[in-house]
Amino acid sequence: MASKVKFSEVSEGEELKPWTYEVGRLNLVMYAGASGDFNPIHWNEPFAKAVGLPDVISHGMFTMAKIGQYVTDWTGDPGAVKRFKTRFTSPVVVSNDTGNHVTVSGKVVKKRRGNKVLLQLSAGVGDVNVGSAEAEVKLA
Repeated sequence: MASKVKFSEVSEGEELKPWTYEVGRLNLVMYAGASGDFNPIHWNEPFAKAVGLPDVISHGMFTMAKIGQYVTDWTGDPGAVKRFKTRFTSPVVVSNDTGNHVTVSGKVVKKRRGNKVLLQLSAGVGDVNVGSAEAEVKLA
């Protein structure tokens, strides 16, 4: 499969369309089952609060996966991702009543040889940055 985004059609500094996803407790339980990470800070509210957290928090790797999904949705080809690194800056708190919403955004920061582009990515809850990432993707 080839990337649906063409190298010739992107420019340095171009902002990608932001994407917001909802995260609720069910998402955390499902992710725990898929990843094998059953740390109680991700599903047990009394435990999370007892260790000093404001509430249950999302898995950092779940946030990373969603940022990765944003990139692969944009390119249209998971194989286009050549390099991907992330940094978590703040937890995503997930209340039982309202869950939370995370917005992922990105921009093209550099065009490189071989139809590759460097993307700078960010995930946030309101004004709070919860993670940043950098991806190098090969476009058509």
